[in-house]
Amino acid sequence: MSTHTGMAAKRQAPDSKAGAPVKKRRSPTRMNPALYLFPLPAVAIIAFFLVMPTLQAFQYAVTDWNGFSAAFNYVGVDNFVRAFTKDSLFTNALTNNLKFVLLVVIAQTVFSLLLALLLTKNSRGSIVLRALFFFPTILSSVSVAFIWKFIYDPNFGLANSVLGAVGLEGLQGSYLGDNNQALYWVAVTQVWFHAGQMMVVYIAGLQAIPRELYEAAEMDGANKWQQFKSITWPFVAPATSIVVAYTTVQSFKAFDLILGIAGNPPKSSLDILSTRIYSTFANSEFGYAAAQSIIFMAMIALVTWLQRRLLRLTPKGE
Repeated sequence: MSTHTGMAAKRQAPDSKAGAPVKKRRSPTRMNPALYLFPLPAVAIIAFFLVMPTLQAFQYAVTDWNGFSAAFNYVGVDNFVRAFTKDSLFTNALTNNLKFVLLVVIAQTVFSLLLALLLTKNSRGSIVLRALFFFPTILSSVSVAFIWKFIYDPNFGLANSVLGAVGLEGLQGSYLGDNNQALYWVAVTQVWFHAGQMMVVYIAGLQAIPRELYEAAEMDGANKWQQFKSITWPFVAPATSIVVAYTTVQSFKAFDLILGIAGNPPKSSLDILSTRIYSTFANSEFGYAAAQSIIFMAMIALVTWLQRRLLRLTPKGE
């Protein structure tokens, strides 16, 4: 009897709560509208300091505005035509810049990869050497420029002093004073400045490679070059994409390094796009300088895109 009563009570228990109000649960995917307010300060800063100046550059690029007068005329694409057909200083700077980018990208990528291959192990000596090679990166560009300006000085510079001390006077030179070689010596400075930074990127990529792959390759009789070609290079290809793109942007924007070494304005053999644009602004040709800046921006984007496609470091469809 009691058993039947207990079972009946259990069957009636859910019915006793049937009249209670059921609380609706808030959907976990629903976002509080107040959260949209958090990005607003960052969006406002980006819009004010990046988007608006960029749009204004496009506006000024089709004018002859001098930067001070309230009056100006719209000249259409005349500024862009002038840059490529009538301004030998701009075309010279463009040629120098492309040559400088090519030199630095090749040398810095190869050198930083070699350093990473030599120092990839986490031994005490490797860690010390990594710190030494990375140290120049924390220096300011102006400091690096003055250090290497002293090294290259033909009269009392370190380079000629060392060559003279070891009996190699025939290799002494004027370095920055030689218009045919000055750009190459600045490229050496740029590589010394940033190779350690790119080395760190490569080390991160190398240390992510499973060691079992190398052990299996050694058991199959693969030599070091075959291991590099079949294992190392495919795994560090993404890191190479980063290094090449970053080095390209650095090389185009070596403004402070060039001015620190060559002075303001630099001589024609060391004039690059960023220094040429600065000189154009200084001459109160703001409209023409804005057009040069747009060409500069487009050149960086084009060269970076071509590098990524030619090296095939990005999957198709990206």
